[in-house]
Amino acid sequence: MSLTLFARPGTPTEADPLAGLRRLLARFAASAEGGLGVLPSLVATGEQSWTPSRELAREPYELLGALIDATAERRDGGMPRHTAGALLWRTYAYWHTLPMALGWALNRRVPIMRFGDTVFRLSDAGVTVAAVAVTTAVLPGDPHAGEPGTAVVPDLGAVIREALLDGQGPLVSAIARLTGVDERALWGSTAEALAHPLATLAGVLPGEPATTIPELLAAVGRPVAGLLAFTGATYRRVTCCLSRGGAEGDACASCRLSRGGAEGDACASCLSRGGVDGACASCRLSRGEPADVCASCRLAGNPF
Repeated sequence: MSLTLFARPGTPTEADPLAGLRRLLARFAASAEGGLGVLPSLVATGEQSWTPSRELAREPYELLGALIDATAERRDGGMPRHTAGALLWRTYAYWHTLPMALGWALNRRVPIMRFGDTVFRLSDAGVTVAAVAVTTAVLPGDPHAGEPGTAVVPDLGAVIREALLDGQGPLVSAIARLTGVDERALWGSTAEALAHPLATLAGVLPGEPATTIPELLAAVGRPVAGLLAFTGATYRRVTCCLSRGGAEGDACASCRLSRGGAEGDACASCLSRGGVDGACASCRLSRGEPADVCASCRLAGNPF
């Protein structure tokens, strides 16, 4: 189901509380390899056909299943369905979360795209996310507080938490049901989506990532609490994203896989099994057959 929308995004001006964020997103779009997966204006226009994100959560999940299968086919030789589901989610979650993370870090003005207003389309970035309407959450005392389109709130972390549970929770549940990937592992991708933009754009954002990233994660709390581990200015995931091979040089800097020694042959989320027969039934990364647990990890001996 596609929906053609005719909304006017407007030109970023200082009268616009999101003007600074929209300029930053435009700069990001110009430099991002593969393009930006969220419209810099944040508002969908009639220039493209869009699909409501809620269609992905509509049982029996035919559209979501088709996107997961298409994701699996993007890699030569395919990939396990749970790996494809995790990869699709990592992409969607990143672009949906990015504007909230950057708005919070830039000037404490957070754009909220409610689930019922959020739309997406396939793009070179994997997916591009936008909304038919955006509300800007601001703190009391903000110069734009009380203006049309703003919501004055005492706690931006709570607002982001509610936005994640509203806008991503139904999709996390749907992907978990379709693929067997544990919801905690999927929320780990959302946690990283809050952190990565602040680290990547540290040169143009206030504060130091070593301080702002843990502060943001702590302010949001559930469902991302405890899903990143911090060591000084660096962070690593606590759960596996299931979307990268674990070979040296191929994994992200935040990869949870341990490097070196015998531990390099196992997923560091438990450091006991690498997706082989006999994996623990309590493994939180996948609820499928034991042989499928961590099957995306090349270190586990299950190349795809």
